[in-house]
Amino acid sequence: MIITGTALQTLGRSFNALYSAGLGTVQAQRDAIASTVPSTTKTNEYSWLGELPGMREWIGDRQVQQLKGHGYSIDNRDFEHTIEVKRTDIEDDNIGQYRMMFTAQGRAAAAHPEQLVWGALANGHTSLCYDGQYFFDTDHPVLDVNGAVQTVSNSLPGGGTPWFLIDDMQPVKPIIFQERQKMRWIPQDDPTNPDVFKKNKFAYGIDYRANVGYGFWQFAVRSTATLDSAGYEAARVALANMTGDYGRKIGARGRLLVVPASLEGAGVRLLNNQMNAAGASNEWAGTAKLLVSDWL
Repeated sequence: MIITGTALQTLGRSFNALYSAGLGTVQAQRDAIASTVPSTTKTNEYSWLGELPGMREWIGDRQVQQLKGHGYSIDNRDFEHTIEVKRTDIEDDNIGQYRMMFTAQGRAAAAHPEQLVWGALANGHTSLCYDGQYFFDTDHPVLDVNGAVQTVSNSLPGGGTPWFLIDDMQPVKPIIFQERQKMRWIPQDDPTNPDVFKKNKFAYGIDYRANVGYGFWQFAVRSTATLDSAGYEAARVALANMTGDYGRKIGARGRLLVVPASLEGAGVRLLNNQMNAAGASNEWAGTAKLLVSDWL
């Protein structure tokens, strides 16, 4: 191929089409557990996470809700992936080898936000949230009806493979996906570019800016107990008993059961089968949606 501006533009469009095809090979699942928050600066502050909203009877003046100032923030991070194409490969029409690479680049672009979000859920038992505790922990501080601090758990023990019960109908989901800049595909294919001159290579890169963090821990429970009727019921009870400060019920309910592939069978038997293993009616059938995560 004779390298001209027109030829490079045509080649770039071909590479971009392969990249776009790769984007479509990933089924997005993160919206089920993550709220996407647009970002316009380096860091977003989430002090409001310390206060679950609640109504009160209007007696006297309005009582303005003050932020508790937990100081929880999420810093955006930069991510990139770049493919170099040798000038000699273009000249020799030896570009077939790059086709799978650009399709794989598109898949990597679509997969990365999923990896961030589901990685945050998987590591929630070792990552801090707004109250200074691990997101999944046994001693989150909450005020009881008398204003005294009590501890609440959203982490149930058992020693097995972790699974999660989530209330996915809340306005703020357990994970926050903070997006500063959407994914963009950038060709560096100007033959007069100094970098192209020095390296004798053209570059095609993707980049975006984002990060993940945690929302309200009260709407998610992590369990390592056996995923059976008893373990599932314990998680539902724990979620239903969640309160805001001063004992205010928040109406949490286990609506979404999230499992890794290794627990898909247990999840199907628990939520989809009308009869249990003993032949009796399965009281938990249809009580939550089942999501088998590709990323856990």
